[in-house]
Amino acid sequence: MKQLNLFIITCLTMLVAACGPSTKQTGEQAGDHNELADSAMSLEPKYATGYSVKDSAGIRLVSVGRHDRFALVSTKETEVPEGYTKVKVPINSTICMTALQLSNFTVLDAHDVVKGITGTKNLFNKDIHARVKDGRIVKIGMEGNFDTEMVIAANPDVIFISPSKRGGYETIKETGVTLVPHLGYKELDPLGQAEWVKFVGMFIGKEHEACEVFAGIEKRYNDLKLSVQRLVFGDSTAKPKLPTVTSGEMHYGTWHAVGGKNYLAQIFRDAGAEYVINDEETSGENLEFEKMYELAANADYWRILNSYPGEFSYEALKASEPRNELFKAFKERQVIYCNMKQQPYYEITPVQPDVLLKDLVAIFHPELVEADYQPTFYRLLK
Repeated sequence: MKQLNLFIITCLTMLVAACGPSTKQTGEQAGDHNELADSAMSLEPKYATGYSVKDSAGIRLVSVGRHDRFALVSTKETEVPEGYTKVKVPINSTICMTALQLSNFTVLDAHDVVKGITGTKNLFNKDIHARVKDGRIVKIGMEGNFDTEMVIAANPDVIFISPSKRGGYETIKETGVTLVPHLGYKELDPLGQAEWVKFVGMFIGKEHEACEVFAGIEKRYNDLKLSVQRLVFGDSTAKPKLPTVTSGEMHYGTWHAVGGKNYLAQIFRDAGAEYVINDEETSGENLEFEKMYELAANADYWRILNSYPGEFSYEALKASEPRNELFKAFKERQVIYCNMKQQPYYEITPVQPDVLLKDLVAIFHPELVEADYQPTFYRLLK
């Protein structure tokens, strides 16, 4: 009986330690809830390539990109290794620069930590709108034109940034607030992008919740991906004939084509379709119509994401570029569509790649989803 009890206790201990904060006490005060005792194994990214994590002597060391290093500590007095910027966690306030960053806070039920955002254009979340309206969240302006007075008014412990062409971060550096790069937008794997929720979780003291959220995303995504692979390949080793898909449309004389290395191209592949651009070297490029037509004229499906005012239609697609009617997907009414004025696409999909995958599987291989499945983002244009 003693052996059985010991086995049960050991299993429970391992389960608690697998993903989340440890509550182990060693004679110190029981109220020290800020002890950094999470397992680095659970927080170390499996898919994301933009950051890494390791624990050393009670300090969590987080590396972002090639140059940024942060030491997450529970007390300001803690000494940190040379070359690391000290951040006392959990932080109580921050500014989000992008919808992708905001999605991490939304899924972690952590809007209380967000004290500033760039703006509310195309933002759907009612709670964020309410917080902006009553002043709990301030608008700091857009990249390249930040309002430093509003940045200071937000009183952030750190500011999550996503470096881009417009920049403007040199200006807010003058406020003395620690800038933390959030590079989720650079991830080429859908699960890699979603995994940045664990990165945010480490800063706001929600490591356990972040691990649980991501574990659910990962399981749902990979389970459906495996179902697709079994359906498509079966027991055969021969390359199957897959439905083909293209993406994008003409804007200002050019067609921004998603490259074969882009995360969207990966979702297409995971959903059991062949993307018409097989180039694995680029994540995107601008092409002339003739070149895009050469690549995609006979694609079975055509994915379009835009912010069309009103109800988008095949007539509207033709009106925007008369030659669009030449595509096979147009002729056969196989356009996959999402309107960003009607759906919070960029606001929440970074943490819902499993939902995007299911929407696409429902189109490419409908036998793998429920008969009454209602898509969230993508559906065939009527």
